[in-house]
Amino acid sequence: MMVYRKGDAVANRLNHYEAAFEAYLRERCVPYVAVDEARRSRFPDGSIKNLDFIVSPPGEFAWLVDVKGRRFPAGGKQYWRNWSTRDDLVSLARWERRFGPRFGGLFVFAYNVVGNRAPLPVERLFEFRGGIYGFVGMRLREYAMHARQISSRWDTLAVPTEAFRQLAAPVDDFFLLDPMNARSAEQSA
Repeated sequence: MMVYRKGDAVANRLNHYEAAFEAYLRERCVPYVAVDEARRSRFPDGSIKNLDFIVSPPGEFAWLVDVKGRRFPAGGKQYWRNWSTRDDLVSLARWERRFGPRFGGLFVFAYNVVGNRAPLPVERLFEFRGGIYGFVGMRLREYAMHARQISSRWDTLAVPTEAFRQLAAPVDDFFLLDPMNARSAEQSA
């Protein structure tokens, strides 16, 4: 488990999930740009939700990251919560088109471990400000393909747990391996 060192500079983020993820990127020396998400971006045909980070690991491919903070487990012993809004999917897809083929949308589920179980092996967990986090990523196109509506009122979607556990991977696999082969490397293991 990596431990965040106090005193390392981190952007002033009020959202502890995003602050933990940023500290994780810094700890592993993964180049990134934190995006100001306070306002939506304007385009000629409307506004879209800003992404959280542009992550540029070694190689020709970079990730457009939307961080989703969740407790693990959530209330009532619910594990692998991965809901998102339809606006999140639509906005991230528009950013993908805007940036072009060398960029891919990635949902990063930042799980704050609050129970006896964790989403990742202990050596892949990250300690930050007294909390323990597990970062799991899922490509936008895979998420969109498998997501099912869970609330029409809130226009929220989620990937069924079994599919999510098969398709999601530790973010190290996206940022520290060849990103184009992250899924195929894991599937062949």
